[in-house]
This record gives sequence, structure tokens and C-alpha cells, in this order.
Amino acid sequence: MASARKRIWGWYFFDWASQPYSTLLLTFIFGPYFAEIARSYYMGTGMEVDAAKAAAQTYWAWGLTIASLTIAVTAPLLGAIADGTGRRLIWVWVFSLFYVTGSFGLWWVAPGGDASMLFWAVCLFGIGFIGMEFATIFTNALMPSLTQADDLGAISGSGFAFGYLGGLLALIVMLLFFAEGADSGLTLLGTEPLFGLDPEAREGTRAVGPFTAIWFIVFMIPFFLWVKEPKTDARPLHVGRAMASLRDLVRSLRYRRSLSAYLASSLFYRDALNALYGFGGVYASGVLGWSIIQIGIFGIVGALTAMVAAFLGGKADQRFGPKPVIITAIIVLILVCLLMVGMTREGIWGLPMDPASRLPDQIFFTCGAFIGAAGGALQAASRTMMARHTSPDRATEAFGLYALSGKVASFMAPALIALATTASGSQRIGIAPLILLFLIGLFLLSFVKPKGELAP
Repeated sequence: MASARKRIWGWYFFDWASQPYSTLLLTFIFGPYFAEIARSYYMGTGMEVDAAKAAAQTYWAWGLTIASLTIAVTAPLLGAIADGTGRRLIWVWVFSLFYVTGSFGLWWVAPGGDASMLFWAVCLFGIGFIGMEFATIFTNALMPSLTQADDLGAISGSGFAFGYLGGLLALIVMLLFFAEGADSGLTLLGTEPLFGLDPEAREGTRAVGPFTAIWFIVFMIPFFLWVKEPKTDARPLHVGRAMASLRDLVRSLRYRRSLSAYLASSLFYRDALNALYGFGGVYASGVLGWSIIQIGIFGIVGALTAMVAAFLGGKADQRFGPKPVIITAIIVLILVCLLMVGMTREGIWGLPMDPASRLPDQIFFTCGAFIGAAGGALQAASRTMMARHTSPDRATEAFGLYALSGKVASFMAPALIALATTASGSQRIGIAPLILLFLIGLFLLSFVKPKGELAP
């Protein structure tokens, strides 16, 4: 029987194992790589450069929209089923298989393909993305059973910090030994990718899929060895009863003002954050013309600040509660989005810059640091706030609704980006809807009790 300390560390290892999906695939390696090959495909059909960039961003946005909508529709029901049967770890196993299958399959997304290649790239990414999100739901649901409520903030923050450290190390390994520059064919070390991978076929960059899958398999071992579910009576699967329980929970929201306000708030601000992660690398590739290597270094900066901020945010959460941490992080992210919308290589909101200078790059690196720091603290504090609004016996169901609140706008956010990008023909303007989503989330947060529903 694992000790309480081992159980907590095993739970931390899920964040360590799963973080590379967001760090390597969604944001810094595969996302920008997809933007490159999609842009090349559209230019091959006769599109102008700017139109091809916008079309690539739009395709990626609709792919994320469909995956997020799938999660939004099914997460609450699966959560209710898991709570109804008293079994959660089996679902972590199931969706870990999705994670590994989807990420490993990205190896076959090669440059120079046709429209079907883009389709399968988005499908495979979506399968892994769904696996990551659902595995996270069931893992988060175990958090209230790890310790007393007063320690949840520190545990959540430390878990995210540990996860960001894992994502950072994975990103460094990819940049040093595998991901090659599109022009040079060399890694950050100035060498060709390991194992004789062909730079011309972008095999070093494509290796990010199998690398992410193998990383997950290896580092989930401590989780499955040390994390055990609280002992409960075995209960048979009863879908009707689970549906009834879910309906009761949803109906009760009218009487649970703080929880309702928090779910609505997080519906907007967490999804704006996810979209910012999903399009940060694509933005850097299209607007600033960065290479995969540059975007990867940008990712290292963001991961470092996220790791530190998640840990410090957890300490602040433990002392002041999650709400002040969430508010501060949202304000920082709004300011970053305003800067991104108004920035090109030629200027920022009408203030001219020398396109050949390094100033635009330096400014965006600073943006990345703030996105990482605010995002890390925001995610950790948000998980704590949700835990303060539920109980261990109904945690999966509640975190299923939490996932729903995170995915309703998450399918809306990419869709709004796709529509804004299409209407304006500009990647910069396409990011603008995120500002509105953050503002709405900030307003709704004012109705949330800082200590949860049991607070006076």
C-alpha cells in the first residue's frame, strides 16, 4: 500500500507525463509544423501568402473546435458514470490509450502531402487531445481525496509546476536532438537529428509524435503504481442512474450561485487561455516568421515562467485563496492579447519599429514569459477553486462539468478565431476575440465565493 506522500507524488506524475501533449504538440512543435505544411499546401493551390497563412490557421482552428466539442458533450456523462460505479482509474487507462495512439500517429504527417494529409493530421491530433483531456478529468477528480482542503492549493500548484518541468525537459530534448530548422535541417545543437532521421522529410520534427507517446508511457508508471482509488463498494454500471444524477446536479446549479458563476466564468477564461496556447506558435510562425527552433526556444521561456509561477501561485493560493490568483492572471493575459493584436514586425499599435530589428522578437518573447507565468498560475488556482466547490464522492461528476465549462467556449474560441481570421484575412485580428472572452470571465468571477459554497 503506497503511503499518502507516495500517492501525492504519483498523482503529480500524471502532470509530468501528460504535459508534453500541450507543450510539444499543441503549442510549440507540432502546431507550428502543421501551420507550415498547411501553408505550403494552400500556396501550392495558387493562394497568396497571407491568404494561405489565414487558411492554415482556420483549418487548425476548426480541428480544435470539433475535438473540444466532442469533449464538451461527453465529459459530464462519463463523469457521472465514473462516480456512479465508483471507478475512475479504469477511465484513465482507457483515455491513456487514446493519448498514445493519437500522438504516435503524428509521425506519418509528412510535408508535401495533399488535402487528405491535413485531414488525418487533425484527426490524429484530435484523438490524442481527447485522450489527454479526459484522462485529466478523471485524474483531477482524485485530487479532493489526496489531502485536506487547506492543502489543495499547494498540491495543485506543485502538480502543475512539476508538470511544466516535465514539459520543459521534453521540449529541450526535442530541440537539442530532433526538431530541425526548415532551412538549415539542423537541430539547436547545430547537428542533424538523431538516429539518422532525414531532415529533408522533416523526420526530426515529426518524431515529436512518437516521442510524446513514449514519454507518456514511461512516466505514467509511478502514477499507476502509487495512485489508488479510495475504497468504495463496487457498484454496477447503471447509465440511467448516472444520467439522473447528472440531471440532478445540473438542476441544482440554479440554487448553487457560486458554483454556477464559477463554471460560467471558467467557461470563458480557461477556453481563451487554451486557445492562446493553441495559436501562440501558429501566430509566431505566421506573423513574425519564426522557425520551429525559434518557437521552441520561445516555449522554453514560457515553460520556465509557467513552472515557477505555478509553484508560487500555489503558495499564494494556499495563503490568500485561489480567487485573487485567478483575477491577477486574467488581467495579465488580457494585456498580452492586446499587445499581440496590435503588433507586427513594422510596429505596435501605430508606433513604428524597424522590421529588421530584433525588437519585435524580444517583445514577443516577453509576451511568452507572461503567458507562461499567468497561464501556469491560472490553471493551478482554477483546479483548486473547483475542488472547493465539490466533495470527494462526486468529484468526477463535478470535474466533468468543469471540463464542460472549459470546452463549451473552447470549441467557441477556436471557432471565433477561425471566423475573425477569415473575415479579416489577418492572423493578428483573428486573436482579438480572446480579449472579450477573458473580460467576460473576469466579470462573472465577481459572483464566486472565494472559499467555495460552504463559505459564509
